[in-house]
Amino acid sequence: MTEEEARGWIEALVPRETMGRLERLAAIVIAEMPRQNLIAASTADHLWARHIVDSAQLLPLAPANGKTWIDLGSGAGFPGMVVAVMRQGLQVTLVESRRKRIDFLTAMAESLGIADRVTVAGRRLEMLDSTSYDVISARAFAPLDRLLPLAHRFSHRDTVWLLPKGRSAASELEAVATSWQGDFRIEPSMTDPEAAIIVAREIRPGGAQPRGRDKGSR
Repeated sequence: MTEEEARGWIEALVPRETMGRLERLAAIVIAEMPRQNLIAASTADHLWARHIVDSAQLLPLAPANGKTWIDLGSGAGFPGMVVAVMRQGLQVTLVESRRKRIDFLTAMAESLGIADRVTVAGRRLEMLDSTSYDVISARAFAPLDRLLPLAHRFSHRDTVWLLPKGRSAASELEAVATSWQGDFRIEPSMTDPEAAIIVAREIRPGGAQPRGRDKGSR
């Protein structure tokens, strides 16, 4: 996906005001790059495809009636800040423990005019109080066998887990086959033919193998 294609895909989905906020988000990230390494320098010229669309593609996989979303290891705000901009009414919690990034995310939410809907939880996930969310996302946060034990207390029965992965999606599912149950499927990524998104529901500890399936088997 080229930058032009990425911007066109977004523009077809959102009103002009939202597009303006996303353009502002992109500008804020680029402006901050000399001060901290928010994204890989090699992806800075492909910000829309590699980060904004890569985040936005999670929204169609999320429940339309979902009200709360927690994003683990938000970093530069992908995907949590993008989904907060794109879906009005969504309450988003960004989990980030690094001080410079906490300050950056807080300032970004204020600059984008969404500080009333975005909470920056500036501490490690293990230190947060248990609260259930409708959606849990994690982009490059931890492998599935570490992520599920850490994050399960933030889910309820109908929580949708949206977990972008690289080539490791299938192997990570295999790694939890004997320790976690749930409805798992693998969706292809729009932005990288070698990447995938693990979509999961009804996650719970247990010995049965996850019901992993790819998009073509639905």
